[in-house]
Amino acid sequence: MKRRLLVVAVGFLLLAGCASKTVPVRYDIALSVDTQRIAYTVAGEGDTALIFIHGWSCDGRYWQNQVPAFASDYQVVTIDLAGHGHSSSDRDNYTMALFAEDVKAVMEKEGIDKAILIGHSMGGAVIAEAAKLMPDKVVGVIGVDTFHNVAERIPQAVFEEMVVPFEADFRKAAHNFVSPMFPPEADPALVNWIKEDMASAPKAAALSAFRNYLGRYLDGEAARAFADIRMPVVSVNARLWPTDEEANRKHIKNYRLLYVEHTGHFPMLEAPDAFNDVLKQAIMSIKNDNKK
Repeated sequence: MKRRLLVVAVGFLLLAGCASKTVPVRYDIALSVDTQRIAYTVAGEGDTALIFIHGWSCDGRYWQNQVPAFASDYQVVTIDLAGHGHSSSDRDNYTMALFAEDVKAVMEKEGIDKAILIGHSMGGAVIAEAAKLMPDKVVGVIGVDTFHNVAERIPQAVFEEMVVPFEADFRKAAHNFVSPMFPPEADPALVNWIKEDMASAPKAAALSAFRNYLGRYLDGEAARAFADIRMPVVSVNARLWPTDEEANRKHIKNYRLLYVEHTGHFPMLEAPDAFNDVLKQAIMSIKNDNKK
């Protein structure tokens, strides 16, 4: 037990060390549409806000290496969605649509009128919903290791097979779920930290969000979400899982795919410098598209 806790602690210190370039960060709370308290941070300033949305059972800390890298040129916002991090967890259902309302609440409180939304994993579905909700304020969408194939369909049996282990033993299922998300050469301390952190998520909120997110691939909502999205959409993906660029282009009107090499599902933590370079390319691609 002591050894395991030591490894987790080392992983946490490793993460903290990666964010050595500190910038002033302001912490605040916004009230979402259903009065959930949404914790968020703000750093830097600029005419465009970069709003970072974490993935399932994660939180704003997963973007700690991006805040100092981009705060000199942009207003950088990280959000803890309801049921995650320091936000409240009193919802009956944690849906992608309600998570999008969390993003909207923060943007409205901060008076943000021009934003690029950046979402990791499940956060990709959240920012797609947020873009639909605020088409006049969102100028671009960047999915991080997500949108691998928005047209993919999951059979009901597979859906249940994925959910049942989390209902039986959440911590064990989370560990088994996260382990294959990294290449063999990934840093063991980082892998262990992420496994333990995600396994510590509130079970009820996590299960609800998991079911809602996966459910979008049961009925085709994952693809339909992009039907009315006109702004540029960019995937910044790892190569651990294949991305079907052709399938995505059939459903996303303005789509571009960029890769971060030699990482797994968490490129922003595994290789922050390389990831930040590719993210800058994605942001510039969106800004250039909007000039046309």
